[in-house]
Amino acid sequence: MQTTLHRFLDTFQSFMRMYARRVRHYVRVALALLAIALVLECFVFNFNHWATLGYDCVNMSDQLTLQENSDKTYRLTENNHVIEFSNLNKEVKNIRLDFDGAQSAQNVQVNIAFTDAGHETYFYSTEYSSGVPTRTIATNNDATEYLKLNTTGVTNNLRIEITGEDVVYPIKLKAVYLNNTYPFSFNATRFGIALAVLVLVYLFRPGSTVYRISIRDHEFASRAGIVLANVFEIYLVSVVLFTGSNLVGVATANYNSGSWDDTTVVTTFEVGGENAQQYADLARAMAHGQLYLEEDPPDWLKQMDNPYDKGARDELQKETGQPYLWDVAYRDGHYYVYFGVVPVVLFYLPYYLTTGMDFPTAIGVWIACIAFILGCTALLDRFARHHFKRVSLGLYLLLQLPLVFCCGILYLVKFPTFYSLPIMLGLAFSMWGLYLWMRGRSAKRPFGWYLAGSLCMALVVGCRPQLVLLSLVAVPLFWKRYIVDKRILTKRGAAEFACLIAPYVVVAAGIMWYNHARFGSFTDFGGNYNLTTNDMTKRGMDAGRLAPALFAFFFQTPTTTGVFPFLQPVTFDTTYMGQTIKEVTFGGIFACLPILWVLPFAGMGVKMRVRTRSTHTIAGVIVVLLTAGILIALLDAEAAGILQRYYADFSIMFLMVAVLLFFIMNENFDHGSLGYDVIMKVLPVTVAISVAYSLLLCLVPETGWYSDAYPWAYQGIIHMFQFWT
Repeated sequence: MQTTLHRFLDTFQSFMRMYARRVRHYVRVALALLAIALVLECFVFNFNHWATLGYDCVNMSDQLTLQENSDKTYRLTENNHVIEFSNLNKEVKNIRLDFDGAQSAQNVQVNIAFTDAGHETYFYSTEYSSGVPTRTIATNNDATEYLKLNTTGVTNNLRIEITGEDVVYPIKLKAVYLNNTYPFSFNATRFGIALAVLVLVYLFRPGSTVYRISIRDHEFASRAGIVLANVFEIYLVSVVLFTGSNLVGVATANYNSGSWDDTTVVTTFEVGGENAQQYADLARAMAHGQLYLEEDPPDWLKQMDNPYDKGARDELQKETGQPYLWDVAYRDGHYYVYFGVVPVVLFYLPYYLTTGMDFPTAIGVWIACIAFILGCTALLDRFARHHFKRVSLGLYLLLQLPLVFCCGILYLVKFPTFYSLPIMLGLAFSMWGLYLWMRGRSAKRPFGWYLAGSLCMALVVGCRPQLVLLSLVAVPLFWKRYIVDKRILTKRGAAEFACLIAPYVVVAAGIMWYNHARFGSFTDFGGNYNLTTNDMTKRGMDAGRLAPALFAFFFQTPTTTGVFPFLQPVTFDTTYMGQTIKEVTFGGIFACLPILWVLPFAGMGVKMRVRTRSTHTIAGVIVVLLTAGILIALLDAEAAGILQRYYADFSIMFLMVAVLLFFIMNENFDHGSLGYDVIMKVLPVTVAISVAYSLLLCLVPETGWYSDAYPWAYQGIIHMFQFWT
């Protein structure tokens, strides 16, 4: 023990002698960043506290005309929810509405009107001006109760209306204060975010040491940095997913505790309504030996001439009072699940057979998301170390962050439903399949690598069929080796090629059997029998849908406001004189992700690579990825419509091309040249904007998300970021 301790001390002392100056430098940097984050939290983010510290607070409760409760609170009712003060004759800088935090939590809308030196009467919004905006207060969140007013001189009259579309009266109000001092609040989450941003800014600043750490020459340091990045990314996506607690479907003593059964460590429960249980229902049906769902469709649906006509279905449902399942495939008197079957076989069926319970979908999305992040990292690492010579850790991380965060997976974990699971799982299989292929290309015995890689790529068909176009990357990866060099004609080469093909044959056979057993066709996945907003059996292909979809998917600029989280759904207009399937979207990827603005230089990048390499593998990969991305977007538009989650189908292809182009430029530009200097200064900015857009998208309030299920809690998140109000 003593010897081990001495060895450790000797090693530590030796390390400190060699790197003492560098260690002291990073300790000083760490302390400086901590100090800056602390100053930001204590003084900038708490600006309102210091600005109002000397205010002379006035309690106006004795002037309230509201009914008083026995607990000394005041009652706001549907007929009496307006508070008005006259002849104040004082400067009013803020109002505090002190609601009773013990009552049921809810959001209320507060409309303020006042008269001051510039207005003898109450003023409101007109065609040419905007009045005092409506503010939202959470009755259980003290921080949201303070309303800053921008009055002119002395305020005379003040009117406060407390209302809201879904407000439940009566509301208990404890007091009304004027010119109250804002409380000091140290928000640990906000402090952590500020510190993380400062660390990232320092880490990726021009001239940072991280750009001098070579991926190939400094293996330990680079791998340590990559592992830390993965930990950060997995933590962040986990926060996004588990924040939407109403969609997660798991409960513990401290998380979703209202659904916890008080006995098990983790309780699973259904979320999202009957429609959201399709995968779980299919697992139960499979366990009982059938491929259609056990729920029997209503007789009126079986008797319809065209059960895929939504208008006719809705009329019959209204007449009979018998509901039908939404967004499932219906065929020959049975309900089917048209979504890919692999998630059921991988998660739901084993879980049901083992526990007798339904597998929580969000956990499947979470697992697939982690697998995707690790697969992206492994694939990118493979390209950086084995196909390029000059990639630094800084460049690697700068490109890996948007590859993970900007490809649409954050939106999938925001809504971790059965809609997101097959897409997320398809992306995860794709990344690992490509990585395993790349490993096999450089292995002495590639058989296992090829088998595993092709199995992953083939399983994509059972998750998200359109993503199978990524398998076309096999053409540039293996064309020269097996076709041009005729390795396929050798015994060993034929065996290797068989390992590439065999998993596709096996998986295809299984999926074709599954399709035929359900619908009598080897290639029919059942999507056309979907009971949805339109008759998919007659949707067909129409070129008129493509232009609006391509604009929405790629080029539409985002809609922004000056209120956090700044993004809003975009307006959709089209000249296509037919039915367009459209959900809310937030702008096209080329308009919203500046990291992709390098794509117009793809031709130049391909030429650079071709000039400097005897093989054209990377150039071929770029061409295939661009082609696949465009084709998948077109297929989504034609087959289904324009939905935000579909962006994850094709965004990854364009981001992968952007990464490869930056690698090529880094390889070919002189690192002391003006062009390289411009790239390395612009790149962090484009990455920051792209990642910020993707993160803000996770906080936009939407139907069915956390903001809809727990609006009062969401208001607390808004206030944390919008600290200046």
